[in-house]
Amino acid sequence: MNTPEIQPSSRPGSRLWRFLREPLLHFVVLGGLLFGGYYAVNDEPQTSDSKRIVIDEGQLASIVAIFQRTWLRPPTREELAGLVEERVKEEVLYREALALGMERDDPVVRRRMRQKIEFLNTDLSEPESPSDAELQAYLDANGDRFRTDERLSFTQVYLNEDAGEKSQKRAEALLQQLTGHPPSDAEVAQLGDATLLPAAMQHAAGRDIGSVFGKGLVEALSAAPAGRWSGPYASSYGQHLVYVSERQPAREPQLSEVRAEVEREWLAERQRENNQRFYQGLRDRYTVEVADPRPFAGDALAAVRP
Repeated sequence: MNTPEIQPSSRPGSRLWRFLREPLLHFVVLGGLLFGGYYAVNDEPQTSDSKRIVIDEGQLASIVAIFQRTWLRPPTREELAGLVEERVKEEVLYREALALGMERDDPVVRRRMRQKIEFLNTDLSEPESPSDAELQAYLDANGDRFRTDERLSFTQVYLNEDAGEKSQKRAEALLQQLTGHPPSDAEVAQLGDATLLPAAMQHAAGRDIGSVFGKGLVEALSAAPAGRWSGPYASSYGQHLVYVSERQPAREPQLSEVRAEVEREWLAERQRENNQRFYQGLRDRYTVEVADPRPFAGDALAAVRP
């Protein structure tokens, strides 16, 4: 008798995995961590003795460890006493601020609390390492983000002149002199005008060339012939005769070449998705009511009628 095949979605392990990924479960765990952490630090609930402050051995060890990491030595007895008093002062003022409700409607406090719960969710929902198949699929779907740019190796002779009839004739004469042989350092230095611009660049991407010579020369070089002198090409500095010795076209890289970058982007995207699911799970538990925004948004929006 044939045993009926069990679909993956009906396996107990699959159901458990879906349950573990539920945003509501993350919220419950986060709540437990927050309350557990609070009661681990505070020996007694504050409601039972709000005027009692305890600096226990764990807190003392933490104070000493922080001081030692900063100053590379343990504190003296006097320094430790001062650090303890500073911790007591912090706790006293913190409790008084809470008693006065100062944490309410404070944008700095609200942002900090938001960051803390987001950090906790990130720690709890960190994605597992992706397989090569998942990374390859991500690379295939996002090829433009990982495509290698065209790279050029070239030598240039700089002419400190703007485009014009006289400079054009000079450039043509120099180009005729250079034609027929690869460039030599001595010849380039002798024929060109003095400049701080590099005489050559090797395996340079367009953005690197542009940062040195400007965008105009990058566009000219992309169409310049390889293996011979050509020009003159204008840049923001003057004119250039150029010898392109090598051109490496833009291409789609193999996964083995960019695996670290692809994995980093894949993990970041999964984490963003996890964060959004977590938030949406919390958001769905609330009913949100927003007042009519038109009176607060300027004439253009206020003129709109429902």
